[in-house]
Amino acid sequence: MAGYLIKDTTKEERQKIVEDSLGNISANCDGCMAGLAEMYQDYIDGKKEIREINMEFNTKKDKKL
Repeated sequence: MAGYLIKDTTKEERQKIVEDSLGNISANCDGCMAGLAEMYQDYIDGKKEIREINMEFNTKKDKKL
């Protein structure tokens, strides 16, 4: 795999990247943040880069503080 960018990956590769990164894609583990796996669905679907999703998450988190 060449990289993590949408243009460099297939949908299947992006799914694996997210699964490997989260460790538990079903998010059924104790202490897992609800919806964490769903947060990256736009990346898997090729709509947003991981960087964009993380930036949006961090912006929302900062606004709550």
